[in-house]
Amino acid sequence: MTDTPPPQPPSGEQPPGGQQPGGQQPGYGQQPGYGQPGGQQPPPGQQPPPPGQPGYGQQPGGQPGYGQQPSGQPGYGQPPPGGQQAWPQPGYPQQQAYAGYGYPGYGPPRGVVPPSVGGAFYNPALVILLTIVTCGIWTIPWSYRTHEDLKQYNGDGLGGAMAIVIALLLSVVLMFTIPNEIEKMYQREGRESPVSTVWGLWFLLPIIGNFIWYLKVQSALNEFWISKGARPE
Repeated sequence: MTDTPPPQPPSGEQPPGGQQPGGQQPGYGQQPGYGQPGGQQPPPGQQPPPPGQPGYGQQPGGQPGYGQQPSGQPGYGQPPPGGQQAWPQPGYPQQQAYAGYGYPGYGPPRGVVPPSVGGAFYNPALVILLTIVTCGIWTIPWSYRTHEDLKQYNGDGLGGAMAIVIALLLSVVLMFTIPNEIEKMYQREGRESPVSTVWGLWFLLPIIGNFIWYLKVQSALNEFWISKGARPE
């Protein structure tokens, strides 16, 4: 009895089910996945994902992966749709510049006015009395207060600390610097100053010249502070 060979498929036709002839395994690209019949088994200690769960690198429920924006949402730094205003970008807060300065957040404030023109620093009679009682020592704190007021309003000038140094080394210099800063203060407001730098020449007339100089300077200061809102006392 002669053995009959199994029937062969026609030329160019592949066996059904993606099988290779001769019982070979499925070809490249046709390997079954984990958990499928006849497929490869996961490595030892690793379980295949349960049915319906997303594979590695996929988010459940159709959520975008790491670094991806949800559908229709703008990315970082992109304006939102519909003409809405975008959130401000993180960074250093913006600083507002003081009036008269080009660099934000730098420089002393300007326009600071003393609350009143009374007391031991602004009342002419009281200042003269304290100067006589202290044998001229009161002129040092008065020079500090006067130069400090001018600097806080003008935004420049010697300031109180430098005024004390000058008063201790060569006090006559202050008889020129104070009228000079008062004159600048008036000019910046478009007003004519009652005093000028040359008023310092009153030091050439001992004692009497000092009193004339002080009364004129203090009057110019008090008049300006009152015009800017200081309380007269």
